[in-house]
Amino acid sequence: MTESDQTPDQASEQGLDETADQTSFPGRRTPDAATAMVTALVRLRGALQDARLPLDLPGAEEQRTSRTEMVDQLEDYVIPRLMTLDAPLLAVVGGSTGAGKSTLVNSIVGTRVTTPGVLRPTTRSPVLVHHPDDARWFGQDRLLPELERVTRQTNDPDALQLVASPAMTPGLAILDAPDIDSVEERNRVLAAQLLAAADLWLFVTSAARYADQVPWDFLRKAAERSAAVAIVLDRTPQEAVETISTHLARMLASRGLKDSPLFVVEEGPVSEMGLLPSSAVVDVRSWLQALADDQEARAAVVQQTLDGAIRTLARRTHSVADAATEQTDAVRRLREDANEAYDRAVTAIGEASADGTLLRGEVLARWQEFVGTGELLKSLETRVGWIRDRVVNAVKGKPQQAERVTVAVESGLETLVLEHAEAAAERAEAGWRSTAAGQALLADAGEDLGRASRDFRRRAERAVRDWQADVLEMVRTEGADKRSTARFLAFGVNGLSVALMVVVFAHTAGVTGAEAGIAGGSAVLGQKLLEAVFGDQAVRSLAERARQRLQVSVTELLDSERRRYTDLLDSLEVSPDAPERMRSAARKVDDLRYAATHTPSVSDSGGGAP
Repeated sequence: MTESDQTPDQASEQGLDETADQTSFPGRRTPDAATAMVTALVRLRGALQDARLPLDLPGAEEQRTSRTEMVDQLEDYVIPRLMTLDAPLLAVVGGSTGAGKSTLVNSIVGTRVTTPGVLRPTTRSPVLVHHPDDARWFGQDRLLPELERVTRQTNDPDALQLVASPAMTPGLAILDAPDIDSVEERNRVLAAQLLAAADLWLFVTSAARYADQVPWDFLRKAAERSAAVAIVLDRTPQEAVETISTHLARMLASRGLKDSPLFVVEEGPVSEMGLLPSSAVVDVRSWLQALADDQEARAAVVQQTLDGAIRTLARRTHSVADAATEQTDAVRRLREDANEAYDRAVTAIGEASADGTLLRGEVLARWQEFVGTGELLKSLETRVGWIRDRVVNAVKGKPQQAERVTVAVESGLETLVLEHAEAAAERAEAGWRSTAAGQALLADAGEDLGRASRDFRRRAERAVRDWQADVLEMVRTEGADKRSTARFLAFGVNGLSVALMVVVFAHTAGVTGAEAGIAGGSAVLGQKLLEAVFGDQAVRSLAERARQRLQVSVTELLDSERRRYTDLLDSLEVSPDAPERMRSAARKVDDLRYAATHTPSVSDSGGGAP
């Protein structure tokens, strides 16, 4: 693989050995420093790419935009430039609509290399002009890698027109960018992306537009990251040159750009080839040529902009990390709301299915039919010490009566589960509706999460029947060696199964008042029936297993409802580790910058200020 074929990712993963020999980093000009910094920046880019900010929290949109800009700048400029510091200086010509950027570029080069538009917006596809000997520096993997390289004229904003011109000074490339205030958003985004990929901003404004807000927003960002900037005041009437240039200079100084060169291009005739008189642009052309010819001056501009970009990227990463932390916290709170609602439901069902609550109404009536008359239960209330055989002999249950108890239990248990599932859905929805982020998720859910699922009743019915079948099978298995006994035959598998269900439902005997004795008596009677066949220990084991299986079944049912909420949160792919990954990557970049500026270089003993 040649150097021009190697991508930043591949270079980083393979150690950057070949690249590091050709690169340096401001301050400490050693291959090891360059290698370490590129590796750190690749990791920073990965951390930023992995950061998800999907929830519409306050400030999230701004940080999403910031994250995208930072990833683009790392890919488009910082990493490729750090790997190829010997590449030509790239001057990006940017500015407002109608400022005359394309005409200025043509005039600087001395021939038409980019075509000004007649209609607005004008420039759509960026045009990069370079000396033929410098063509190797602008391959697909070096600068703005996502833009297709073309050598023909095009208006495709996803293409980069490469124009090789012998009129260009070797070591300098000029890029004509779209308007920063274009009516088309794609043009504005591309213009910002190109300016972020510049070694030098050649910012073009006009006498009529120099005080506009949009250009100054871009210039403010340039000042914040210490980018090298030169200002061209274009299309200026001769009589207004002194007044406007003085005012513009004061504006630049007040905004941290007092050291930025200011060039004035007076308004004048344009030739048939679309060029201004050579005298009009001689100052700009001479300055750029001198910069290109002076290797140290060119390197200083590149290093100033590159170092400023790296420093700013590391600083801005912490704001994105803070936003990611807020996303993580919001997801956690929403998850807690959903979990709390469904955990409560599971607990409530468990309590209601064990405290005797189900042993009332239809279930109690059918159970009394099965065991005979209410007289038996009434006697049990005062004489629970009856011997086991007397209890067994009193039961008059028939198979069809056992089936009626089973049906009543099924209906009661289904109703209990459904009621609590509905209540959990309502609680979870209420919790989510209390936040804007939760409201947005509910709106995009595609179903009404405030109600149980449409098929929940059917699934609850199946789960209850499956549990009853499990109870039946437990009794059948436990009584495998007792099937021929009189007691087993007297009650049958169904009768013993319903007795086991009754014992399960009165596990904690939590019912109070008049029903306490009935529920308790029902449970005692069920217990005695089972003990008559299986013995004390076996009954305790059967009841515990039945309770556990019911709990598992209910939990699985409610968990499937819970997942309607938690799956939405999972789909956001918000990683709790993302904030610290970004902060750690940013700290590593800062550490390397500090080491570079505080460690003697190979050729000198001092370092510059960070």
